[in-house]
Amino acid sequence: MAGLAGAAAAWPVALRAKPRSGVAQIGVLCPTTCSGPALDAFRRALAELGHREDENVDLLYREAEGQLQRLPTLARELVDRKVDVLFSSWGTAAPLALKRASATIPIVAGAVGDPVAAGLVDSLAKPGGNVTGFSTLALTLEAKRLELLKEIEPHLARIAVLWDPDNPYSALALRELKRTAGPLGIRLIAVRVAKAQDLDPAFAAIAAEPPDALLVPAYLVLVAERERIVAFAAERRLPTVYSQEEFVEVGGLASYGIDLPRLTARAAVYVDKILKGAKPAELPVEQPTAFRLTLNSKAAKALGLTIPPTLLARADEVVE
Repeated sequence: MAGLAGAAAAWPVALRAKPRSGVAQIGVLCPTTCSGPALDAFRRALAELGHREDENVDLLYREAEGQLQRLPTLARELVDRKVDVLFSSWGTAAPLALKRASATIPIVAGAVGDPVAAGLVDSLAKPGGNVTGFSTLALTLEAKRLELLKEIEPHLARIAVLWDPDNPYSALALRELKRTAGPLGIRLIAVRVAKAQDLDPAFAAIAAEPPDALLVPAYLVLVAERERIVAFAAERRLPTVYSQEEFVEVGGLASYGIDLPRLTARAAVYVDKILKGAKPAELPVEQPTAFRLTLNSKAAKALGLTIPPTLLARADEVVE
């Protein structure tokens, strides 16, 4: 997810004043920026399906740059352009903003934690409105990450979890974690992080009453601030399980999650079907079938932990 950052070569298309005659227009709303591995996979898949950017299809990009409060305005801009289909790259906030901006333009949500609980669709099998797309099964994954943390360090009893009460996904994630924590004998400590500026107070609160470990769910602010979070966890010697591989790449202990580029490539298939006449209500929300477990043996050694051999055997990648 963090790979959605960087320069977008397609900005000339985004700034074009008028649509080209006979050329389909796809509005792309990104909570961060509209580039990186996931968006590259989306564009490549579109091209393979015959929709080549700047040839027979225009992609109009709008980027929130991590400021979720901008999403409603950006969504309205795309709707006002009367695009043929709307695509949100990942997360829950972006497709919610698009749905609130239009009840008629087809919307494909690239990666949403729980689209039913968020109110985006009626059900996975029958979306029922103008929204369809892809669920990341993220709420189920949050529970799996908690179980993974307990497997790495069985004696854990108090685990701090970062959350944002204003984020629709974060609230759902915390509820799922609380449901899972009880049977595992774990007490959860919710620490509020709604924006980057909240991290220092959150770190201070954790340091004042140190937990046994830390859990970092999948939402925008946390992904964007992964280097600071990983550095804090290392400094405080807190075993931590993260939502994306990008955390492990900068020194985090472990991550478990989806292959986002693969999911956004599948989203291109739905966009293609809609451009050819399919209705979102007729396209069931798909769920991922493959997940990636990434472990960092160097981080484990620094924490004095021994990763169980059974867990190492299940890992898709072990960072040495």
